[in-house]
Amino acid sequence: MPEVPVVGGADTPQDGPTDAPQAAHAMGEGGEFSRDMRYIATRITADGRDGYPVEPGRYRLVVSRACPWANRAIIVRRLLGLEDALSMAVAGPTHDERSWTFDLDPGGRDPVLGIERLQEAFFARFPGYDRGITVPAIVDVPTGQVVTNEFDQLTIDLSTQWVAHHRPDAPQLYPEHLREQIDEVNRVVFRDVNNGVYQAGFAASQAAYERAYHRLFDRLDWLAGRLRTQRYLVGDTITEADVRLFTTLVRFDAVYHGHFKCNRSRLTEMPVLWAYARDLFQTPGFGDTIDFDHIKRHYYEVHRDINPTGIVPVGPDPAGWLTRHGREALGGRPFGDGTPPGPPPPGEVVPAGHGAILDLPGRDERTRRP
Repeated sequence: MPEVPVVGGADTPQDGPTDAPQAAHAMGEGGEFSRDMRYIATRITADGRDGYPVEPGRYRLVVSRACPWANRAIIVRRLLGLEDALSMAVAGPTHDERSWTFDLDPGGRDPVLGIERLQEAFFARFPGYDRGITVPAIVDVPTGQVVTNEFDQLTIDLSTQWVAHHRPDAPQLYPEHLREQIDEVNRVVFRDVNNGVYQAGFAASQAAYERAYHRLFDRLDWLAGRLRTQRYLVGDTITEADVRLFTTLVRFDAVYHGHFKCNRSRLTEMPVLWAYARDLFQTPGFGDTIDFDHIKRHYYEVHRDINPTGIVPVGPDPAGWLTRHGREALGGRPFGDGTPPGPPPPGEVVPAGHGAILDLPGRDERTRRP
């Protein structure tokens, strides 16, 4: 097997995503959930330093709308207007121990890559690959080989390396003068919130669960305090930090509150965070990427160790996401000097009945969900 360029290492505490089949994971000391954080570190850059230069049409972003880590990439790609430069494959919401599958596509094959399972792209580059077959991943279309699945760097590179292919007036999601602040917020939000819900949900001891539970809600209280007087997490515009927090908040009541036992409060019972999340949801590029049906099916059907029956809850009613939030009173400019993205391409519209009804600026009758 060729050597895999990796981020992280097996000897470090593992705090990564848990939506990956075939991922190496174990219980750490005291029953804390841990995960192998060794991701493929190859980057797609403007100068092609790793052998993969930015080229429009060459690569395919593979996602699942169920996965919060992939949802980040979907949102960033939408906001930056990279749809024509970087095509997107959407895997189904469930998977087995081998891989995410393209069961949403005719014949169960991705129409561009021609594969049934994402695993095939990983094996094409690294035969016998034994780590997590995770989304988001970017695949080199000419060779059919995976390039990277390093979710943390992937969205940053979309902002900083794909600039030549951003739409006119795309927002600055990772502005240079705010990067230190964004990175610091992202660090604590990942540790305590994005990954914190998983630390609670997959804890193997009462003590480990309670530690994760208290870290999570202490951080949510801290975030509420920060957002009480400012519309966005860093600066007065939407940044990478908001994207990363949003994908956890939008799943909170549907999944994490019950399924992962993060039940001190529902999101709807935390007024500041609930208003903040609704503000983002109602912003073009955010709510129009959310598929509540896929989200619930993934967690409740796949995590049989937590939900042995595989029964998927009917609620909660998503209509609340469209109620007034009042966050405009805090000022801020969602897209800074840029503009909102237009409607999603017809082939990327979330199916009717899977999300909330959206009637946002820039949407037309073809893309409104009944």
